[in-house]
Amino acid sequence: MTERFQYDNRIVKNFLFVTILWGIVGMLVGLIIATEMGPEHCPMLVHWIKALPWLAGSKFGRLRPLHTNAVIFAFVGNAIFAGVYYSLQRLLKTRMFSDLLGRIHFWGWQLIIVAAAMTLPLGMTTGKEYAELEWPIDILITLVWVVFGINMFGTILKRRERHLYVAIWFYIATWVTVAMLHIVNSIELPISWTKSYSWYAGVQDALVQWWYGHNAVAFFLTTPFLGLMYYFLPKAANRPVYSYKLSIIHFWALIFLYIWAGPHHLLYSALPDWAQSLGTVFSIMLIAPSWGGMLNGLLTLRGAWDRVREDPVLKFFVVAVTCYGMATLEGPLLSLKSINAIAHFTDWIVAHVHIGGIGWNGFMTFGMVYWLVPRLFGTKLYSVKLANMHFWLGTLGIMFYAIPLYFAGFFQSLMWKQFTPDGYLVYKNFLDTVLEIRYAYWLRALGGLIYLIGAFIMVYNVWRTVKAGKLVANEDAEAPALEKNEQASTGGHWHRWIERRPIQMLVASLVLVAIGGLLELVPTFLVKSNVPTIASVKPYTPLELHGRDIYVREGCYTCHSQMIRPFRSETERYGEYAKAGEFVYDHPFQWGSKRTGPDLLRVGGKYPHSWHYYHMYDPTSMSPGSLMPPYHHLYEHALDTSTTGAKMDAMITLGVPYDADYAGRANGDLVKQSDLIAAGLKKDGIEAQSDKEIIALIAYLQRLGTDIKAKPMAAQLNNP
Repeated sequence: MTERFQYDNRIVKNFLFVTILWGIVGMLVGLIIATEMGPEHCPMLVHWIKALPWLAGSKFGRLRPLHTNAVIFAFVGNAIFAGVYYSLQRLLKTRMFSDLLGRIHFWGWQLIIVAAAMTLPLGMTTGKEYAELEWPIDILITLVWVVFGINMFGTILKRRERHLYVAIWFYIATWVTVAMLHIVNSIELPISWTKSYSWYAGVQDALVQWWYGHNAVAFFLTTPFLGLMYYFLPKAANRPVYSYKLSIIHFWALIFLYIWAGPHHLLYSALPDWAQSLGTVFSIMLIAPSWGGMLNGLLTLRGAWDRVREDPVLKFFVVAVTCYGMATLEGPLLSLKSINAIAHFTDWIVAHVHIGGIGWNGFMTFGMVYWLVPRLFGTKLYSVKLANMHFWLGTLGIMFYAIPLYFAGFFQSLMWKQFTPDGYLVYKNFLDTVLEIRYAYWLRALGGLIYLIGAFIMVYNVWRTVKAGKLVANEDAEAPALEKNEQASTGGHWHRWIERRPIQMLVASLVLVAIGGLLELVPTFLVKSNVPTIASVKPYTPLELHGRDIYVREGCYTCHSQMIRPFRSETERYGEYAKAGEFVYDHPFQWGSKRTGPDLLRVGGKYPHSWHYYHMYDPTSMSPGSLMPPYHHLYEHALDTSTTGAKMDAMITLGVPYDADYAGRANGDLVKQSDLIAAGLKKDGIEAQSDKEIIALIAYLQRLGTDIKAKPMAAQLNNP
């Protein structure tokens, strides 16, 4: 018997509109931080940026996390929800399980985004890439994600369609895996509403973070968009998916292999070699399912290529899927140690990430917007010509953004490694290698500007389309009811068995993605030899711990690494290579993933206190041509010592070997050390107040690397 019902288009419209809004905001912040790489060359733009009160005084280190979170969780996240809510109802032939849960999901997610936009520029951060939001927001993310899951699975269970289409497989795997990743990586110890410490330390924290970080890319930026690809691309092309069997292989192989690949972000680091090798092996294996999915998407267009020339929606989808193929080939290649040795810490990685971000995610979203808006508002797209213009501007923007950074990253790495015939580094001063590639930073900014102009054209086109139509808030539909015995019936392809059982698919997906995580994380935590201790490594003093928290707050890890790899070029420039036991008291770890400035692991004692004092106030005074911003507020703000006791107690809880009663006398030691630093500055003619934040930061920087003393070369040769 046929049943009449209505699809809820209002929730789709809400998510789609904020996708556009947050996309513009995220791209704008990205353009702003791109210009901070050389603002003296563009004074008019910088003057305009500084006129924005929201961003006045903000530095690259604080704005970069805002940019990544805005693009990943606000722009891409809302696009995922818009596409899922639209496609899920039609694939299952039913309205969403609960309109109320949909509204809670929508407003809860926007609250998370606003909270991130408020806290990150203020320096409230955990210091872990793509997971910078502090613990109250983490809890809110968990609650909203559960609401989304209930609504999605409730809809699946009340469906009128027996089989679960391939897109829904990816939605299920996305939900369960993101939940697992977020919970495990967000285990932290709060000391206030705005500050917490990661439960993990050093090597273990790095492994957990990049197990999360890589798979946030995999299961937030990739698998849900593959689900959207499997729905919207065939719809736009009016063609069936090329191969059902290939989609099965693509799905199960991808979700199993992806979860293992996180350690490839930590090659040549202090992570145990077995974990690095495991990440490399599974990364190479990922090429097969990734390219299988790409080909499945492109071959769906067989017989429809004439339409691609005319239809901007298909143009966006084709370039998006091509960028997906490029990024998923390049990622595994970058996991090869020979290539990683060249690319890691350079702008090559920035280019690679943005091929996926603005190419794959951005273009899939734009194509989806142009396809959805006319249907939601019962009208035609206002201007196909403007949509085509957006496509070409976006494509040009991607090229201007990525190609210069590929070249810059490659030459940057070669410059780092270049020696004279006599065996000396050609570019001993790290800054020389940055200034040589500054042209790429401005071409990147130009590419971002072109891309953003295209997005503004889309806003205008969407606005005119919406104005010409009227929202079909409740779209009429009808379908026969699904009998209970139909859901459990068998027959047809063997995979149909699990397609008809969403709970079994949920459990199977969870088991499959959990295997890799368990086999990588558990041995690293339980086998002591994976993180050997070093007797000379001592906990931070209270002042140094405060300084480290300031370092994290200002986002210094976004430009500086603390991980010297075992390359001659790095040990010559920075000092002894990093050991796993050096980081056992680091909550969180600070290894970094990009070098716009030199590595700081051995900076302690390299310069006098006065050098750091002048450098933080005006970086160009000590390093002419430096791209680093000044940090005047550190000289004005008094160090908040009211939290010292709570910080010491937290460290003791986390296993740092302070005396049990040390929290009560920590501030006494803090004052003594700050007075010593102020006295040292006074000898160099600097009258500095010992209670300012700059003193704590100097204490931390002067501590870095001093627990490890490298052997003299003769001793190394005699006792390797």
